[in-house]
Amino acid sequence: MSDFFVPELKMNDGNSIPALGFGTYKLNGSAGVETMVNAIRSGYRLLDSAFKYENEGAVGEAIRRSGVAREDLLVTSKVPGLRHRYNEALYSVEESLYRAGLDYYDFYLIHWPNPSQDLYVEAWQALIEARKRGLVRSIGCSNFLPEHMQRLMDETGVVPAVNQVELYPYFIQQEQRDWHEQHGIITQSWSPLGRDSSAMQEAVIKAIGDKYEKSAAQVILRWHVQLGAVPIPKATSPARQLENINIFDFELSADDMATISAFDRPDGRRKDQHPAYYEEY
Repeated sequence: MSDFFVPELKMNDGNSIPALGFGTYKLNGSAGVETMVNAIRSGYRLLDSAFKYENEGAVGEAIRRSGVAREDLLVTSKVPGLRHRYNEALYSVEESLYRAGLDYYDFYLIHWPNPSQDLYVEAWQALIEARKRGLVRSIGCSNFLPEHMQRLMDETGVVPAVNQVELYPYFIQQEQRDWHEQHGIITQSWSPLGRDSSAMQEAVIKAIGDKYEKSAAQVILRWHVQLGAVPIPKATSPARQLENINIFDFELSADDMATISAFDRPDGRRKDQHPAYYEEY
């Protein structure tokens, strides 16, 4: 077992979240289980999954094989776009638990708002009920814009604990993060290193890494942490898993933080997945 220390952040619902997690997208079957077991043994305590990833069973199996107690792990899943109606969303939570063989999820999120369906408030009400029943401990959103979350708050009085968004050096989401901070919402970063390796190939970022004797990936993940965001990188190789979690023994200077943030682009969002109109099914 790794002894890497990962600090925790307090959330607006009184629970805590590790400052870094592990993404499980496309980690399926026995190979996925093996990858996740190694991640847990490397020190990761937050596993991010989703109903749509079709790997909740693999996540549960990895937990059972890991040798780490369930209560020492935090597990996330998400309501898929086709199940936003109240009963369907509630059933999704229950089915996720059955798939994983778990008694509760630490986090359950709405994967996308799908605004043209106009059902995300129903899905949120279902998550509130799931929390009341003890099926989940914290509830939140994924890919929600401020106006979507404001509506949830206005109509239910319940503030999301987290919102998981696209965030990496070419798309720093400053206004979105500022809004989160104003409302006590934790920002989680999906694909924090980018879906390709272009940001990690930037000469300036590599040079910053050389200064701290860290890799470009470690520099970018540390940048997320110092922004106050929780990155959830995925890595299949044991070496990369250890590399990604070993980011809490150094601190980027303010100038280095500004240099990385300066890579922000107006068109940084990838695949045109804008929550204002993107539909996830």
